[in-house]
Amino acid sequence: MKLRVDLDKCTGHGRCYDLAPELFDEDEAGHCVLLHAKVPAGLEPKARVAADNCPEEAIQTTA
Repeated sequence: MKLRVDLDKCTGHGRCYDLAPELFDEDEAGHCVLLHAKVPAGLEPKARVAADNCPEEAIQTTA
């Protein structure tokens, strides 16, 4: 699975890095920083939860 973040949509709610700190971090403004473009084995469920809970729909997952 791969992750992509549309930084133009991200407004810094922080749900992604709260729900999946293994996959996301925050920059100095509180916006999403993607730690892994390719999701490490076993973290796929967390990637989906983060994407599903992004209020701006800025996070996409692909197979």
